[in-house]
Amino acid sequence: MIYENSYVLRAETSEDDAKKLAEIVTETIKNFNGEILVEDNWGVKTFAQPTSNGIAKGQYFYVMYKADATANKELERRFRISEDVLKFVFINLGSEADQEDIVKNYKNPNHNASEMSFDAEKEKKMFSKRKSCYFSAKKTQPDWKDPSTYSWLVNEFGKISPARVTGLRPKFQRMATSAIKRGRCMGLISYMSNRTAR
Repeated sequence: MIYENSYVLRAETSEDDAKKLAEIVTETIKNFNGEILVEDNWGVKTFAQPTSNGIAKGQYFYVMYKADATANKELERRFRISEDVLKFVFINLGSEADQEDIVKNYKNPNHNASEMSFDAEKEKKMFSKRKSCYFSAKKTQPDWKDPSTYSWLVNEFGKISPARVTGLRPKFQRMATSAIKRGRCMGLISYMSNRTAR
């Protein structure tokens, strides 16, 4: 199976310590007969909402890999041991048969942020007024890594807008809800508002 894993380290974690942890991730995946497909450093971001300990920033790292599910258990154990790791998530992307498409569709969220314009936000709201599905029409889908694809579905009080308001098809409404929950888990969008990480 192909999985993606994103983890967040404390902002003050040194470059050497971050490299050591990246090496541990690589070694663990290889020990379980896995293969790394994509490695990416998203840099330091300010969380959409500070953690319960008051931590407001973190360094984001991303890995896409092919491995057995037992590799995830070992990685989770290593992350829980490390004092530098603040957040992490594992997501099943699909089978090895779809590897080429999955790797090709990966987008770094930092590169897409500048492309998001006010007109695009306005256009999304127009789709919801017409009760037609934005994602179907644009042939795209919500991606938890990029809050600009789903933040417009969350109101200023942090509530996820229902399909009768957004105009999304049930399939895309479910995908958007999952993306929002994953984004919240990783500090990319707030639980209490529609504020996103910067």
